[in-house]
Amino acid sequence: MPRSVNAVASRARRKRILKKAKGFYGKRKNVYTVAKNIVEKGQQYAYVGRKGKKREYRALWIARINAAVREEGLTYSEFINKLKVKGIELDRKVLADLAMNESASFKSLVASVK
Repeated sequence: MPRSVNAVASRARRKRILKKAKGFYGKRKNVYTVAKNIVEKGQQYAYVGRKGKKREYRALWIARINAAVREEGLTYSEFINKLKVKGIELDRKVLADLAMNESASFKSLVASVK
């Protein structure tokens, strides 16, 4: 009885890896064993990058809020504390957007918590 190798599944598996390696330089794009390692490493970087992206955006929002609040004579930490005391539950993304695009409404918000 001949040996069964399930070539269809094996080829599909290799094809999936080589498709992800498209655009890479040299053997990384067309040699399966090299491409497999590089694609795996790339996926690790992508995973870490998705986590880092959230940190970077939060830092950006905080910087924007801080800059806008300092024009009104407060610091970032004082502003956030006063928001919590007043019971205003706006997240940093919304506050940063207000500070950037709707400066009048942001100033009235700052005035309400002072």
